[in-house]
Amino acid sequence: MSVLALEQELQGMMGQGQMMEAFEKFYAENVVMVEATGDVREGKDLNRTFEEQWMSSIKEIHGGGVGAITANEETGHTCTESWIDASFKDGNRMKMEEVSVKKWEGDQVVHERFYYNVPGQ
Repeated sequence: MSVLALEQELQGMMGQGQMMEAFEKFYAENVVMVEATGDVREGKDLNRTFEEQWMSSIKEIHGGGVGAITANEETGHTCTESWIDASFKDGNRMKMEEVSVKKWEGDQVVHERFYYNVPGQ
């Protein structure tokens, strides 16, 4: 399967609210994730905990989507522009937009870096 098709399947699952299922299916045990702040998380266990905590901070999702997906099949990279409009349990509501760049090995993401505006920086 092409990395473009894998990314499309991953994004489709996320769009249906299956975020943790997509994480379990597509992310490698040794995945490294890098936030726009430069913070690095190594390993699936640490990243799973981070994702679960982030998801538990959300009260309601009002919308979301994917603007664009592209892939370099030769290098195994995908790039996805996405957004989410969410209300958080702390009372804040935000529309967040980001670009993520993933490196795939086979059908697993081994590296992901996020690009977004960091509030207050």
